Amino acid sequence: MKIILASDHAGLELRQALVGLLQEKGVSFQDVGPTTSESVDYPDFAKKVARAVAAGEYTLGVLVCGTGIGMSIVANKYRGIRAALCSTEFEARMAREHNDANILCLGQRVLGAGVAKGILEAFLATPFAGGKHARRVQMIREAESER
Repeated sequence: MKIILASDHAGLELRQALVGLLQEKGVSFQDVGPTTSESVDYPDFAKKVARAVAAGEYTLGVLVCGTGIGMSIVANKYRGIRAALCSTEFEARMAREHNDANILCLGQRVLGAGVAKGILEAFLATPFAGGKHARRVQMIREAESER
C-alpha cells in the first residue's frame, strides 16, 4: 500500500501528525506538502493527490485543510476519485467498505490529532466489501462519464 498526502496551510499540523503515524506503522507514503504555514491554495494540493491516485501511482490519498470540505470538493472533480470527508472512524470504515473511497479528507479545525489518527487507521485497515457495493461503485463511474 502506497499513500500520498497533502494539505493546505490550515491543515499543515494535522498532516504532519498523520505523517508521524504512517512512519510509526511503517506505511509507505509520499508527503507532497506544503512545508511551511505560509498561505497556499488548497486546489493545487488536492489536484496533486487526486491525479496521482487516479493514475494508480498511489493506492490511497489523504487531504487535510481547515474543514476538509474544500479538499473533498476539488478531489471529487477528478475521474476515478471517490474522496470522503470523514469525522468519525465509522464514516471512514463505511467510506472504504461500501464506497471504495480512495481519498480521505480531514479538517484540522474540526478534529483533534488523536481522533484524526484513529480515522486514518480505520480508513487504511478497511477493505472494499465488493458484492452489491461494487455494482453501486460502477454506477458512480458511469455517472462520471455523464459530466
